[in-house]
Amino acid sequence: MAGYIFNLDSDESLVYCIENGVYGTKLNIPDNKIWRKEHEGTFADYLSMKEGDNVYFFRDRMIYGIGELINFGFDCKYLNFPNADLPIKVNFFDVRDSMLLNVNSENVNNRCICTFHPAPHFFKQGVDMDDVLSSNPINFRMLRAFWKASFIKIDDKENKALRDIILKRNEEFINKPVGVFKSVIDSIIHIASTVNESYSITSKNLLSLCSNGYLLKHEMAIEAGIIDIISQGMVSPFGRWDYVSRQVIASPFKPIDYMDRMDVFGYKYIRNYDTISKYLIIEIKKDSGTKDAIDQVMKYVDWVNQEYAYGDYSMINAFLVCSNFPQEVIEYRNKVCIRNYVKGRRPVISDEWSNVRLIKYEFDTNNKKLNFKEIN
Repeated sequence: MAGYIFNLDSDESLVYCIENGVYGTKLNIPDNKIWRKEHEGTFADYLSMKEGDNVYFFRDRMIYGIGELINFGFDCKYLNFPNADLPIKVNFFDVRDSMLLNVNSENVNNRCICTFHPAPHFFKQGVDMDDVLSSNPINFRMLRAFWKASFIKIDDKENKALRDIILKRNEEFINKPVGVFKSVIDSIIHIASTVNESYSITSKNLLSLCSNGYLLKHEMAIEAGIIDIISQGMVSPFGRWDYVSRQVIASPFKPIDYMDRMDVFGYKYIRNYDTISKYLIIEIKKDSGTKDAIDQVMKYVDWVNQEYAYGDYSMINAFLVCSNFPQEVIEYRNKVCIRNYVKGRRPVISDEWSNVRLIKYEFDTNNKKLNFKEIN
């Protein structure tokens, strides 16, 4: 299962979130009333949440856990109030009765919330960030780049490594009613009894607000739309994936602002097993495709092959999503998106990989959704 690490600004927030089983991300409304790219990215992160993912909190160098996202009502993530995904400033007293999280007037900026319960407990003894990273260095990737973000998503391996160190440090409290945060259910009861379809988090308003006819102004909005489609299991050229995330690191460790990141990364398991069979890479350009974009995709392909697939290119499915593809770009893809590799030792098997697919996107203004067409 995946995990989410939420960054909190006070001890009071830490206690409230853990005890009430609800977390909300603050999104201040821009003066121009247009979502910024980082806002669209936050919505995209919420769209990928699903029941069973683990929950942790980061506060003043310490990481606290362990929780698990759970569906209260029909989902584990909601808009805090209807139309909260519109960048419109609202008066607290006008929407208070419809808010899922309404402790005070500042909660009007908590546009999205998620719900969770202890799994098995939220332990009062947190673990220092340095101790976490040194406990299993090889498996921590995203946590090392946790910088200037309200929260991050970690994959199954990183999540297990984090769970392991928290459980080991709190082994004496696992089966005792001490050393753990209490849990109340008032907020959860309120949420479960209030939510309906108007609280659903979707990409529709994000896409519509960012549209310029059939094109979109921000790649981050396209990112959110694609993650929405994959997370819901909707039919698309990208197929079915068990794990999907955004802005995943794809370079050796270096200053955070200079790190390369894949727009969308994912993987799928062999059905009924916990064995990863395929990896997903999606690079997104809001405008027409270029040769540079092809080169960028292949840089990520080689990174995933080295760091995740360990030399087996056949495990990688790569996509480049653009508004259009000139013929010269298609021909360039056919020329450079090829890798010859060897798998097996006895006997040695030589094979060729050429699995970069070109996907043209268009925005359907009437239905507020993305449509895709594969370019051969």
